[in-house]
Amino acid sequence: MSNIEKIKEQFPDLEILQADGFDHAIIGLEPISGKLVYDINKMTDILLEEGLSHIDAIEHLDFNVLNAYVGEKTPLYVYTIDLEL
Repeated sequence: MSNIEKIKEQFPDLEILQADGFDHAIIGLEPISGKLVYDINKMTDILLEEGLSHIDAIEHLDFNVLNAYVGEKTPLYVYTIDLEL
């Protein structure tokens, strides 16, 4: 079961906005606003797997996803860090 399926199962009445094509980058749900939370590093990896260069992936995310406001349920995007460094 994917993360979005788990969230929809736990919160069936919640209106959720998704970033198309990035379901595997969902890392959670912000409990107060009900917004999905995405890992930008995972989103970049998804675009790399689709054949974009690293620079093109970053530019695509910056221009088309991270700075797009689609209403009060616009998802949240975070950079995760490796705490084992």
